[in-house]
Amino acid sequence: MKTITLVPGDGIGPEIAESVKQVFEAIKAPVRWEQVECGLTAYEKTGQLMPQEFVDSFNRNKIAIKGPTTTPIGGGHRSINVQMRQMWNLYANVRPIKNFPGLPSHYSGIDMIIVRENSEDLYKGIEYKISEGVAQGIKLITAEASERIGRHAFELARKLKRKRVLVVHKANIMKYTDGLFLDSIKKVSANYPEIEFGDMIVDNCCMQMVTKPTQFDVIVTENLYGDILSDLGAGLIGGLGLASGANIGDQHAIFEAVHGSAPDIAGQDKANPTALLLSAASMLDYIGELPLGDKVRESIARTLANPETRTGDLGGKLGTRAFTQAVIGNVK
Repeated sequence: MKTITLVPGDGIGPEIAESVKQVFEAIKAPVRWEQVECGLTAYEKTGQLMPQEFVDSFNRNKIAIKGPTTTPIGGGHRSINVQMRQMWNLYANVRPIKNFPGLPSHYSGIDMIIVRENSEDLYKGIEYKISEGVAQGIKLITAEASERIGRHAFELARKLKRKRVLVVHKANIMKYTDGLFLDSIKKVSANYPEIEFGDMIVDNCCMQMVTKPTQFDVIVTENLYGDILSDLGAGLIGGLGLASGANIGDQHAIFEAVHGSAPDIAGQDKANPTALLLSAASMLDYIGELPLGDKVRESIARTLANPETRTGDLGGKLGTRAFTQAVIGNVK
């Protein structure tokens, strides 16, 4: 029995976290939940965005699954997600982008993985107000972190028997920062001769993803580009409600849905729990329960293939609770 830190999160988070708990109970997953608060909900209760209770739980269990947390735009507190990634050095953000058979989307046959460097780039948060009307942000890229994310991408490709790793960059313009990132990944690629290696400029990659997305296999890229490309990829397969994510370090890992907290529909039984369920399936893979991870993914696929058992955002009529029961009913 593995103890997992569970953070329900804000907005729709508690509803979709409950969905994960119910599905795990149905498949008899060997998981014990240690539920703690974090984010805006925690702040309203304790005055802390990241209470010590969460920190202690995650340090103890080393694996967490997390519902979405609210981050203000412009002012207010910084992203809890960014803070967590930096505190525990969760340097690899892994986001699968794959079609579900039978579910209408812009394209079919998409099956890519975006591996995003999670610890530096502009997300390092090194920003200054130079003077009134002038601000500066520092883009930090190091060879150490770049090679580390490169190894993660190639090791993942090798493990999953993927054929190609593509590094996405803007080294034609940012010759020192992106140039260093590109050179670092090239250096790593020499250790994986069985895997095809290539590179692509980020703006071209965006265009290629919406014209011929089936060409992509594993993409490794910097923090900001990875954030943008993974949301673009989610749009190709049906939206953020289907996009799972994992933040992985050497010792700790947090699994989460990519979408936001959607406070406008919180508590209305309208949220699609698919993304968090898929993240939970990846968590099962991570702890060595691959057959159970596959069982969750297969039951979701069977549910989404039927127009009658889809949530409202996917053109269906089911709410969060009914969809969860449909997924449980499709477990085999």
